[in-house]
Amino acid sequence: MTRLVRHRPAIRKSIVKRKITPRYIADHVRRLLKDGGSAPHAEGVQRFFKEEVRSRGWYTAEMRKVAVRFRRTIVKEQGLAFLVDVADDLFHGDVLEEKVFAVLMLQQIVGEFGPAEFKRFESWLSRISTWADHDGLVHYLIAPMIAADRRRAGRVFRWAKSRNQWHRRAACVALIQGTRQKMFWPEIQRLSDMLLQDENDMVQKGLGWLLRETAKAYPQRTIPYLMKIRDCSPRLVLRTACETLPKGERERILGRFRTAAAN
Repeated sequence: MTRLVRHRPAIRKSIVKRKITPRYIADHVRRLLKDGGSAPHAEGVQRFFKEEVRSRGWYTAEMRKVAVRFRRTIVKEQGLAFLVDVADDLFHGDVLEEKVFAVLMLQQIVGEFGPAEFKRFESWLSRISTWADHDGLVHYLIAPMIAADRRRAGRVFRWAKSRNQWHRRAACVALIQGTRQKMFWPEIQRLSDMLLQDENDMVQKGLGWLLRETAKAYPQRTIPYLMKIRDCSPRLVLRTACETLPKGERERILGRFRTAAAN
């Protein structure tokens, strides 16, 4: 809390002091994140990733509080478009907290965005470097916008054909918010058929996550589908998809893996 109080005056001072640009605010955020992080926590973050990650050592809850204060001040003083430009600047590079901060500034107001912002967020997919900045962007910005306008769901099939693993994972994660609202069953089935043989574990985890949420929303449809694909599905996909099913259904679907293990 001390850190938040110390930086609070600097937020407004940096904005009202002079005519500013999105880059100026983004660089101010970068300095704040660099100066206010925890070195020991930054070292511990690495264990959650296979890739080498640059971290400033912030806890998400604390960073969210700062991001909300920035959002409120920026929108009040400069407007929504300016805020998106600041977030766009932050979602470059390879510092984890800078990308997460960009998402946190926008997450709670995603309902105010339209086609132009959706196109902007889609362009950020090419900047992803870890599952963390991927899931923040896709699950909290892109997925709600697809659920709000199902015509956008068609984009996932283009991403599913990409050579980039993060685009293919995005195709799965982008439908999770919708399936929780009992939407997109035809799209999910088609997408699953497209990605079922994908060998990338990040894509497999994304597909398994999507099917797990779909099983909660559509158990009567999803369980037969999982039975249908169980002989050709990667173990990781099927086990993830079955995590919240009743024990009996889970054991029935995973039966071939248990038999193989026993032999």
